Formats: sequence, structure tokens, C-alpha cells
Amino acid sequence: MRQAVLDLEASQIREVANAGIGRSDVLPFWFGESDEVTPEFIREAAIDSLRRGETFYAHNLGLPELRGAIAAYTSRLHKAVDVERIAVTSGGVNALMLAVQALVDAGDEVVAVTPVWPNLTAQPRILGAKLRCLPLRPEGGAWKLDLQALLDAITPATKLLIVNAPNNPTGWTLTAGEQQAILAHCRKTGTWILADEVYERLYYAPSANGCAPSFLDAAEPDDRLVVAHSFSKSFLMTGWRLGWLVMPPAMTEHMGKLIEFNTSCAPVFAQRAAQLAMERTDEVTPRVVAHLKACRDTLAPLLQAIPGVALTPADGGMYCFFKLDGFGDSLGLAKRLVAEAGIGLAPGTAFAPEAQGWLRWCFASKDLGRLRQGADRLASWLDSSPRL
Repeated sequence: MRQAVLDLEASQIREVANAGIGRSDVLPFWFGESDEVTPEFIREAAIDSLRRGETFYAHNLGLPELRGAIAAYTSRLHKAVDVERIAVTSGGVNALMLAVQALVDAGDEVVAVTPVWPNLTAQPRILGAKLRCLPLRPEGGAWKLDLQALLDAITPATKLLIVNAPNNPTGWTLTAGEQQAILAHCRKTGTWILADEVYERLYYAPSANGCAPSFLDAAEPDDRLVVAHSFSKSFLMTGWRLGWLVMPPAMTEHMGKLIEFNTSCAPVFAQRAAQLAMERTDEVTPRVVAHLKACRDTLAPLLQAIPGVALTPADGGMYCFFKLDGFGDSLGLAKRLVAEAGIGLAPGTAFAPEAQGWLRWCFASKDLGRLRQGADRLASWLDSSPRL
């Protein structure tokens, strides 16, 4: 096998989950998904498609109806986006990997803002790129960007900048001014931007358009910008494996070729479900966001009340990312919490070395009582457990 593949580190999130999956006494908060099932009308759309016999290949770029629905949805939130800039993908992960495959050659320099979901740093490594990480800086319980340090890290030698905001795991979100500064700098250096904005609707600060700032608000259609999205988070469709890309119009035809050689196309019945979800988004997403805000506002104060916890509730995402004083090994701590406290959390080091001692708690629970129960378990365990 290629050395780049052999050198990949296994997911620490999976490592912790594997220690607890199947145990009825463990409260699982390790994965980044809601425990609420996809709304029935979306599921019925897929069933109806299957009953019609839509079990064949589709266009590489996605059903025209779904691409049109995505373009209309995006245009309501941001600057107008033409349908010719849209490609439907087999999940947000696939969208991100396709973008990296399209833009990065072996040996190219890629800069990524971390901590971040590990797939985003693994993908350029798989392709043989030279990865440089620009860490956010923790201040108390919040993580912040040193904008000038990021701009200094991006040079004409930098082929691609990867940035995820709202961020998984920290919840950090770029401001519109920071996005404008980054875009202006990357225009000068000729650097592409891959913006993972899958959490843009999971945003709890006041906003005119009901979502976090987006690079699409600042960019022109021909800018070297690719934005990745997913149906997973704000449409409760993690298992459906559908996402999309917004890209410069000259890139779309070639992205279709790349999709052909990766997955050929996304399943038609899943696309029919996604089309209806997008057309009736006001019946899904606002309720999801309101409930997730209630989840955050329930869990965060409980964690903040525990001695030794450093946490600032984030404006975006679906996670509480917090530090526990006195514990230096995030992975070991997460495994102990599974075994001894019955709580499943993700270790900070799954996202970056600088997140040692931190834990990620996905608060997307349909039952607020589970969050309270988990916080009680953590507090009780800390009262009786020595620090490491």
C-alpha cells in the first residue's frame, strides 16, 4: 500500500466509540449527529421514489431538480448562485475529498486551520500534499483565530487553504470581516480556499439571514473558492450520505468527470428525499436549530458549574468543547469516562495535538434529560477520580 495510507492515524473518535458501542449503560455523545430520526415526509419521498422504480444511475452532477433547489436555497441565504455552480455529492465527506482531489497535487502546500475534524487534515495527506496547520488559540474556554498569523502562513507557495467555520469541534466562527481579509489575501497569493460550511445553519448568534457568515457573501463567482455543504446536520440526514459543492462555473464540468471516477452519482431515491427537504426547509431547519440552541443552553451551564471545567458556549455548531484541569491525556480520559462513568465523549486530540486535555460533547439530543444525566455522571466521576 501507499506509505501515505499506511501512515494515516485511525480515528480516535472511533477508537473511543468502539469501546462503548453496544453497552446499554453508556450515554453516547461521541459522534457528530443528532439522535433524532429524519422527518417522516423526507423518508416518504425516498420510499415513493423507490416505488416508482427510480433505481438507476443519475447525472454525475446530480438531478437537475435537486441542483435547482440547492441553487435557490443558497441564493436565499447568500449572493445569487447559479445552478451551473452546483454539484451533488455522496455526502459532505465526499464533497470535501472531491474538492481536494480537484485542486491538490502531491507535494503541494496546504494550510489548514486547526483543531478541526480529522478528515480535513487527512485528505490532503492521502494525496501526498505538504500540510501545515495554523492552530486557533484557546483563551479560557474559547478558541480564537490570530488572523495575521493565518495571513502570514498563506504565501504564493500555498495551493489550498482549508477552513471549517462554524468549526467542529470548537464552535469557533469566522466573522464576515475575517472572511473578506482572507479572501483578499488569497487573491493576491493565488491560493484556493476550501470552506467547509456544513454547520452554517447551526448558528445561534443574531443574524440577518439565519446563518453564520459565509465566504459566498464576500466572493465573486470566479474566485478560487469551493464551498462544501451537507444535508446531514441541519436536515437530520446523516445516514443518507448526501452533500453538495458550490464552485466557480468553469470548474463544474470537470467536477462531473471526477464524480464519475469516484462514485458515478448519488442514489436517485436519496436525491428525491433531499429535494423535498430543501423545498420544505422551513419545516425542518428552524426547528432543528431552535432545539439545538436549547440543548446547548441546557448543557453548557451544567458543565460550567463543574469545578475545573473551562468552557465558553459557542455561537455555532453542535458541540460543547471543554477542558478539564488536571487531565493531560484526552484519549485516555475519554476511554476512562466510557469505562468508569458511562459517558461517551470525543477526545480533543482527535482534532489536533494542541487540543490535548480537551473533550468534545455532541449536545444534539432529542431528550434534554440525557444531557442532564450525562453532566451529573461527569460531576460525580470527577468527585471520586484522581487527576492524571
